[in-house]
Amino acid sequence: MRGLLKLSGLIDAVNEGIGKLAYWLVLVAVIVSSANAFIRYGLNTSSNAWLELQWYLFSAVFLLCAGYTFLRNEHIRIDIILGRFSKRVQAWVDIFGILVFMFPMTILIMVLSWPMFLDSYLTNEMSSDAGGLIRWPAKILVPVGFFLLTAQGVSELIKRIAYLTGHRDEPGEKMHSHS
Repeated sequence: MRGLLKLSGLIDAVNEGIGKLAYWLVLVAVIVSSANAFIRYGLNTSSNAWLELQWYLFSAVFLLCAGYTFLRNEHIRIDIILGRFSKRVQAWVDIFGILVFMFPMTILIMVLSWPMFLDSYLTNEMSSDAGGLIRWPAKILVPVGFFLLTAQGVSELIKRIAYLTGHRDEPGEKMHSHS
């Protein structure tokens, strides 16, 4: 169990680091959005590349932070119902949800999105909009984001099992302070 908990800690550290990097992506998205609005309305000109860059940045934050959100226990839950049960029952419900719902969905999306990215990369797919960007950077975000979410699911599964076997304290609590 010690080795699995170390793996869990490594996964947590990766998603924590990516989450902190995404804070900066939000700032970049705000700057790009503000500059784009100024250029569009103040200078009466525009570029599809700027609009697409905003979309890429939003996609990056959303997809890359799914695992970070799960790590921080900030994802959508049914706490109003689940909160009435003991911590052990909650851990079993989490294990069931991860195995039966989360893993099949995240793995399926990773598998299905990889060929779309690969095709886009190999053909150097470009936006159909004039002046648009290449598409593969946006498309790689889907399998990468769902890989990070799947990995965090593995980490959370390890923590739930460690809790149930007495190797760890409550896994569902928010274990990190907000930055």
